[in-house]
Amino acid sequence: MEKISYRLNLFEGPLDLLLHLIKKNKLNICDIQISELLDQYMEHIDLMKEQNMDIASEFLEMAARLVYIKTSTLLPKHESEAEMLKEELKGQLLEYEQCKKMAKILEEHMQLDFISRDTMKLDRDMTYSISHNINEIFKAYVTSMGKNKKNLPPIRESFNEIVAKKIISVFSKGIYILKSLKRRGNINFLSLFRENKSKSEAVATFLALLELVKSKRVFIEKEGNNLEVKLSKEK
Repeated sequence: MEKISYRLNLFEGPLDLLLHLIKKNKLNICDIQISELLDQYMEHIDLMKEQNMDIASEFLEMAARLVYIKTSTLLPKHESEAEMLKEELKGQLLEYEQCKKMAKILEEHMQLDFISRDTMKLDRDMTYSISHNINEIFKAYVTSMGKNKKNLPPIRESFNEIVAKKIISVFSKGIYILKSLKRRGNINFLSLFRENKSKSEAVATFLALLELVKSKRVFIEKEGNNLEVKLSKEK
């Protein structure tokens, strides 16, 4: 590999250095190869150490960031996180590249001995007329969120335990109790709840029993040490 030679003060920060490496190695900024970029970046860091130069903390922070992204890509469970981190880095690099281009244009047109005229009012059309694919909008949102991605809406799987539970209606339980009484006669009070498979079903059974007693369709009578549910003779 060729010997790297450059003046460190040419790089205004880690993003400036990364753009230099991307252009130098003809990498695609929209599909960053983290492993290759990390190797080049760490080579520059090592060279800075060899020249006994103070390394700004922001350069070391970017090195740690690249290492974390590379590690995430190697772990199957963290592939989605790695993609989001790459999208965040890509967004920052593209934005920084645009700022550098605009700064260069301004530098070419700026002079110390120039006279500017007063600002002019211009009629501007503020209507945004460009249409975007929904996936592009989502990616832009993720990129802009950066490390605040935890604020994204919870994934659908988070609600599986809630949505998957079967809803037991009080009305259906009331019908079940009446049919059981007509078929079996008296029913032990506790036995009604032993047949329940969940807390929701037990609550529905209890509420249904209260409604039946209130409407005088059934009544509860104590026989010995047990409570018996009986069908009322009243219609």
